[in-house]
Amino acid sequence: MTAIAWIYVVGLMALTEPSVVAGLMTFLLYCVIPLSILFYLTGSGRRKRKAARIAEMNARAVANAPASTTADDKTKTADT
Repeated sequence: MTAIAWIYVVGLMALTEPSVVAGLMTFLLYCVIPLSILFYLTGSGRRKRKAARIAEMNARAVANAPASTTADDKTKTADT
């Protein structure tokens, strides 16, 4: 919610700039770049939890997988 308010405030600041280039620079430097850094930093915990969840699911899949065939079994089936 705070990010939306910040986008609104910076958007109004950009509209009051004397040129389009100055308005775009204001919006980029005061809004887009800081908010992207903020979202990246606040999402780091979420990314870590997702990676841990994927690793756990992979470990469960390996543990529940049927036993793989050995090299001897492969040569026996190839010989017949």
